[in-house]
Amino acid sequence: MSREIRRAAVLGAGVMGSGIAAHLANAGIPVLLLDIVPPKFTEGDAKKGLKEDDPKFRSKFALAGLAGLKKSKPAQLYTNRFLPLIEAGNFEDDWHKLADCDWIVEVVVERLDIKQQVFGRVEEVRKPGSIVSSNTSGLSIAGMVEGRSDDFKKNFLVTHFFNPVRYMRLLELVAGDETSKEVMDFFADFGRFRLGKGIVFGKDTPNFVGNRIGVFGIQSTFKAMMDMDYQIDEVDAITGPAMGHPGSASFGTVDLVGIDVMAHTVNTIAEGCPDDEMLDIFSMPDFVKTMIENGALGRKTRDKGGFFKIQKNADGSKTKLVIDWKTGEYREKERPNIPSLGKARKTDEVGKRIKNLVAADDRGGALAWRILRDTLAYTSNRFGEISDTVVDIDNALKWGFNWNLGPFETWDALGVQAVVDRMKTEDVTPASWVLEMLAGGHQTFYLESADGRQYWDPKSTSYVKEPKPDSFLVLKDIKRDEKKVIYGNKSASRVDIGDGVACVEFHSALQAKMNPIDDDIMDVMYKAFEIAEKDFRGLVVHHQGENFSAGANLLAMLEGIQAGQWTVIDEMVQRFQGMTIGQRRSKIPVVTAPFGYAFGGGCELTMGADRACATAETYIGLVEVGVGLIPAGGGCLYMLERVLEGIDTPVLSNLPFLQIAFENIGMAKVATSGEEARDRKYLKPWDVVEINRDRQLYTAKQMVIGMDKVGYLPPRLKTFKLPGAEGLATIKMMLHNMKLTHWVSSHDELVATHLGRILTGGDTTINSPVTEQDILDLEREAFLSLLGEPKTVDRIKYMLVNNKPLRN
Repeated sequence: MSREIRRAAVLGAGVMGSGIAAHLANAGIPVLLLDIVPPKFTEGDAKKGLKEDDPKFRSKFALAGLAGLKKSKPAQLYTNRFLPLIEAGNFEDDWHKLADCDWIVEVVVERLDIKQQVFGRVEEVRKPGSIVSSNTSGLSIAGMVEGRSDDFKKNFLVTHFFNPVRYMRLLELVAGDETSKEVMDFFADFGRFRLGKGIVFGKDTPNFVGNRIGVFGIQSTFKAMMDMDYQIDEVDAITGPAMGHPGSASFGTVDLVGIDVMAHTVNTIAEGCPDDEMLDIFSMPDFVKTMIENGALGRKTRDKGGFFKIQKNADGSKTKLVIDWKTGEYREKERPNIPSLGKARKTDEVGKRIKNLVAADDRGGALAWRILRDTLAYTSNRFGEISDTVVDIDNALKWGFNWNLGPFETWDALGVQAVVDRMKTEDVTPASWVLEMLAGGHQTFYLESADGRQYWDPKSTSYVKEPKPDSFLVLKDIKRDEKKVIYGNKSASRVDIGDGVACVEFHSALQAKMNPIDDDIMDVMYKAFEIAEKDFRGLVVHHQGENFSAGANLLAMLEGIQAGQWTVIDEMVQRFQGMTIGQRRSKIPVVTAPFGYAFGGGCELTMGADRACATAETYIGLVEVGVGLIPAGGGCLYMLERVLEGIDTPVLSNLPFLQIAFENIGMAKVATSGEEARDRKYLKPWDVVEINRDRQLYTAKQMVIGMDKVGYLPPRLKTFKLPGAEGLATIKMMLHNMKLTHWVSSHDELVATHLGRILTGGDTTINSPVTEQDILDLEREAFLSLLGEPKTVDRIKYMLVNNKPLRN
């Protein structure tokens, strides 16, 4: 049968339920968000003017979930434009509406009897063939569907999202004994392509894949800490980025999740896995039980705190405290002096960083090895029980717990044989299939081949190609054929990605995470225009690192200022402008594909192309004022184009539209999603937001091919009617008032005045057309002038040292 999710329903409007509803809205799917009718009409309800039969009272819980989405931080919605897609209701008055839904997901309290009651009621109204799922984190499917019809069971599965739903990539899918393969295949594609999730197939076992291993890792950390006499802040210093894990590390993560939630998850394993060889570890330590009894549950109990808490001091400052697990008292958090952690901070390559850490002869190395040793051995013994591939287990930890490497990838980085040998000296034994793999002469769980990555399959005792959809283009795989790399240097390459389309790939030698645009990147871009016009039908600007580009190379800029190389800087700015606008002056279509951070020059590069294909998680903005500058790579020009699109009115009537541009640039407003970037005009209405980053390169490539097929022509040069001096006078008056009320400093006023002059057209008169080149010249003039200001230099220095703006 042909399936489509046209409308969905979420049953339960708590944090997780409302988060799922928000993400369905992010995907453009109308969704019904239902919760129970409040059991009691309170005095507070009456004071709000509500009545017992008022829908606002009867749907109060769902409406509260909806209200929470409007102010949630981080935002669950890509943009509040999507709020109308969510309809709030209740389990009594709106239950009949489930008959119109193609997918109904249950997110009620984690009790089997309650879920069974809910599913019984769902079956009374659902249409045949509609998909029903549970977001349970560990209850058995067999128990949940007991007594349901064959059609219900055939269309039932577990869809286990991780919180916060928008940001956590993992979606675990678990089939019941009677779930149809067609439903599982459909939902895997729906999850990947419509919801943008990474799909992991688990088995119907307690806590499935991610939580089974992740929770063990945390429990083993508790045990190691107490056995080896470490303190909580010392442990978190070791188990965070130094081990390839997020900055929240172990105890910070539990505080974030909720200590009571963690305890419930641990108990689920303890009760549901009586044959687990590490069963004893699935019990909360006594000091944690005491914390729960005292209501110290983590971040959600701010005053009581959790493992950490924030103390507000009399002078208004704040101090981070940590609990001493031996005494139960809080003390100021300390930074431990562990040599191996200092070395880890200087090692970018994750596998090498972890390998160095566990080999270190200090407290960092000892604890890291103990935790990894136990986690790797335990994970190997879960193969076949929770999942049938090492890939799914690795992905579950990467996507659900934000590990940089999964357990088996980590094991490969350390050396499988070396880890096993060290385990043996400490009487720890991994699963037999690992030993058999090594005995057969196979030294790694993964192999890189010309055909892509392969993984070890213990069932067939062979390596199997890692599956991926055809639309997931991976530059690393494409470049295995050396002929595909047409030209490159230390910061960028030009790659043939097939079908007559080339790709400029960034891989900055200076800062691989941020990819600042340097001379080498500009060199590859200019050569790409030249060669692509001769040999290709179009160009994509993209890479598959951590962030698209955080802007220009500030360090090189500062060095140029200090050396007095003003001519060189001027030429560099002109070259930068030529690169961004060259994308639309080229004879071929150019599509930029940003993701992560696209700040300053990265934003200008995005805006300058014919079209953009941004990921949903793109954080983009013209942020130059933070270092006392204005955009000079075409950013002011591109923002003017967008705010004045279709407007042909000169003089002061343009000011309301110019104000949008002035605020975006002057206040360094950053869009926190691809869709918000559209709202803020960093993206055009016809640009594309791709919800799955793995599919981004494919989508951008198809956009190039589409423009080429319809007969691409470069856009015509634009002229603007701008208010000139009259408009600037209005802006100056506004800035003066802001300075008087201490909203801006004198240097802020200077920077904003330069910006205002650009956006109002400089020395133009009312009826004189302002060209694109005029705006670019004004940008460059203002940029160079501001570089000569000592306070701008101070801002640049401060940003380079502290990675945050200076207000001076």
